[in-house]
Amino acid sequence: MHRLFLFVVFLLSHLTYSQSKEADEILKEGKLLFRLEKGSWYGTDDLLARFKTKIDSVGGYLSYETDEHKIKTIFFSRFNPEEILVRYEFDSLPKPQPIKVDTLNPLATNLEKDLITIRQDAKDQAALNEDGFFSFYENTSLNFIPLIDQNERSVFVLTGPQTNGVVLIGNDYKLNYTNTNEFVKKERIHKTMLQIPYASSENPEKILTTMHSHIVTKHISSTDICTLLLYKNYVEWNQHIVMSKKAVSVFDLQKETLLIMSKKAWDKIYNR
Repeated sequence: MHRLFLFVVFLLSHLTYSQSKEADEILKEGKLLFRLEKGSWYGTDDLLARFKTKIDSVGGYLSYETDEHKIKTIFFSRFNPEEILVRYEFDSLPKPQPIKVDTLNPLATNLEKDLITIRQDAKDQAALNEDGFFSFYENTSLNFIPLIDQNERSVFVLTGPQTNGVVLIGNDYKLNYTNTNEFVKKERIHKTMLQIPYASSENPEKILTTMHSHIVTKHISSTDICTLLLYKNYVEWNQHIVMSKKAVSVFDLQKETLLIMSKKAWDKIYNR
C-alpha cells in the first residue's frame, strides 16, 4: 500500500496530461451532488433543532442549485407535496449556518414541483421494487437526489450508512425522466456495495490509498466523487483509485482533483 501511495504521488506530481472533457463532467457533477447532499444534511440538522413541531408533517426533502449557484433545501408536507414547510438557502458550498430560512412562502415553485414529482416517483419505485431492481442492506438507507438541467431530468439514488466509521461505495442508481416528468429508464451505477473503514484497525499502519474496480462503467462515477467528498474530513486516506479494464481514475480527496488515464498507460508507468 505504501508503494502504491508513493507511486500515485509521483504520478500526480510529474505526469503531464490533458484532462478529458468526460473527466471534467464527472468531477463537476460529483461536486454538485456533494453540495446538494451537504445542503440536505445541514438543512435537516437545522430543522431538527429549530422546527421540532413541523417534523411529523414532513413528507420529504430535497436540495437544488439556483441560477446564482446557491443551494436551496426544501422540506415539503406529507399531506400536500406542493406545500413547503421550510425553505433554506445556503452558500454555493454549504456551511452549517444557512443564509436564509423561509417559512412564510409555502407554495412550491414550478421547479420545486418538478423536482418533488420525480423524487417521489423514484422513491415509490424503490419502495415497491416490483422487479427486484433495488438492493437493500442492513444499517443503510437510500438517499434520493433529483437533478434537472437543460439536458436531462434524473434522480440519483445513493446508499448511506446508518452506523459510524465506514464509507459506502456502490448500491447506487440513476433514474431518467422526460421533460414532462415521465419515467424513462433506470440503471445501476455499481453492481455491488463496498464498505471502506475510516481508518486502519492496525495501528500505527495507516490507510493511505483506497480503491475499487468498475465493471458496469469505465470511469469513476459522479456518485463516487460525491460520497468521497462527503466523508473526506472523517477518513485518514486522501486518495481513491477506480480500476476498470480500459481506464484508471485517481481522485484526490483533499485537492478535489481527478486524473483519468488508460489502463495501458497505468500499467506501463506502474510496472517500469
